[in-house]
Amino acid sequence: MKSDRLLSILLLLQTRGRVPARDLAQRLDVSVRTIYRDIEALSAAGVPVYAERGRHGGIELLQGFRTDVTGLTADESRALFVLAAQGAHAALGLDAALASALRKVMAALPAPHRPAAELTGSRILVDESRWLTGPRRPFDLDVLQDAVFADRRLRLRYRSSGAREARTHTADPYGLVSKAGVWYLVADLAGAPRLFRVDRIRTATLTDAPVVRRPGVALADVWEVLKRRVEEQPRDIDVTVRVHRSRLDLFLRFTGAAVRELPDGDGGTGEWVTVRLAYGVVPEARSLLAFAENVEVVSPVEVREELARCAAAVTAVYGGS
Repeated sequence: MKSDRLLSILLLLQTRGRVPARDLAQRLDVSVRTIYRDIEALSAAGVPVYAERGRHGGIELLQGFRTDVTGLTADESRALFVLAAQGAHAALGLDAALASALRKVMAALPAPHRPAAELTGSRILVDESRWLTGPRRPFDLDVLQDAVFADRRLRLRYRSSGAREARTHTADPYGLVSKAGVWYLVADLAGAPRLFRVDRIRTATLTDAPVVRRPGVALADVWEVLKRRVEEQPRDIDVTVRVHRSRLDLFLRFTGAAVRELPDGDGGTGEWVTVRLAYGVVPEARSLLAFAENVEVVSPVEVREELARCAAAVTAVYGGS
C-alpha cells in the first residue's frame, strides 16, 4: 500500500505541480502527517521533492524533474485496452487521437505487461449500441463541444418527444453524455436541469454569453438527477398479460424495464405464461400489439379496451383493401 501511495504522490506532483499537503491527504485518504512521512521517504530515495510552508505553500518536485515510471500494474494495463466502440470517439473527432494515445501507452508499458495488453485489445470488444435501433438522425457534435469547453450558452432548436414542431431554447450546458450509444446534452434551462437528446436537436448556435451554472454543481450531479427522473417515473398501472411461450424470450427483452413479476402461471408446463407489467399511462400498452395474437391482456379492462380500439382502427385502414 505504501509503495502505491508513494507512486501516486509522485505522479500527482508530476502532473499538477505544487499541491498542498492537505489536498494530497484527501485524495489518498490518509492524514497530513502520513503525507509528510511519505515525502521524506521519497526524498530519501533520491526524488527531488520539497515542501514550502505558508498560505501559498505546498509540496512540489524540483523544476524539470520527470520520471518515465507509469506505475501501471498488469490489470491496469489490460484495463486501458478494453475500450468502448469506436463510434463514440469518432463522434467527438477523437478516434485518431485515441489510436495515437494507445500506441504511446503501449510504448510506455513495462515490457512484461505488453503482450497481455495487446491480447486484451484483440479479444475484448465493448459495443455500446443497442440492437435493432436503426439509423439515427446525424448531428455534428462540434458546436456542442465548443459550448461545453468554452463555457458558452447555446441557442437550440429542439423537438421534444411527441412534439410536432421544434421549439427554441437558451441552454446552459454542463456537458455531453453517451448512454447506450445515444448522445445527450445535459444543460440547465432557467436554472432547472434538462436533458436534450442530440439526434432531436435541429440546430445549435454558440452565443457570446457566458454559461450560467448552479454553484457547486457538476455534470455528474446533474446527470444523476436526470437519470433518476427517467428511471423512477411512476408506473402505477399494473397490467397482467398472457404470453405465448414461443415469444416469451423476445417479449421479456422487449418489455424488460417494465416487468414487475413473472409468476408460474400455468406451472410452467403449458403454452402460455402469465406476466405482470407496470405502465405509467394506458396508451403505453399499445406497444403490446406488436406481438399480435401471441400476447393477450387479461387485466385491467381499460387497457383491453385501449388495445381493442387500436386494433379496430388498424382493421379499418387495411380491411377494405
